[in-house]
Amino acid sequence: MVMMRKTFYAAFIAAFFWATPAAAEQFDAKVIGVADGDTLTVLFVDGQTKTPRRVRLSGIDAPEKAQAFGAVAREQMSRLAFGRVGHLDCRATDQYGRSVCMVRVDGVDVGMRMIELGLAWHYKRYASSQPREEAASYAMAESAARAAKAGLWRDLGTAAAPVPPWDWRRASAGDYAHH
Repeated sequence: MVMMRKTFYAAFIAAFFWATPAAAEQFDAKVIGVADGDTLTVLFVDGQTKTPRRVRLSGIDAPEKAQAFGAVAREQMSRLAFGRVGHLDCRATDQYGRSVCMVRVDGVDVGMRMIELGLAWHYKRYASSQPREEAASYAMAESAARAAKAGLWRDLGTAAAPVPPWDWRRASAGDYAHH
């Protein structure tokens, strides 16, 4: 009975993710939610079916909500994207089932904009999954934001220096469930 239940559960999970649109795709969708500075919910329309879909921005990692600059990053992402139609270039699905996409709103790459404003890191760990030119431009934008002490980089070199979200998540693992 337990084995049958596990098999059913595995089949259900596989069917759920199988029914989700494929990873490598492009489409337009309205941004209907902003979880934080790098995670959105969009309304995916397929014919008559409208499905909310969680999206992780490709190539960036923004401060978590409980981190310094987390609320500022979320607010800025809301100003850039909430309630607007974006063009999504989705490249993968992450371990949480979110589509990993580059998102443009009114022609602006919102991930790049967050880096330029000093409200996100270029997520170098996953740079190999970005087109080479995009990864290089994200890295240059982060260097420029650091040099300008924009956003979270204002305290660079001090005791209040920014903590990368991946380090913060690891240190907070017992207290934090990833978004």
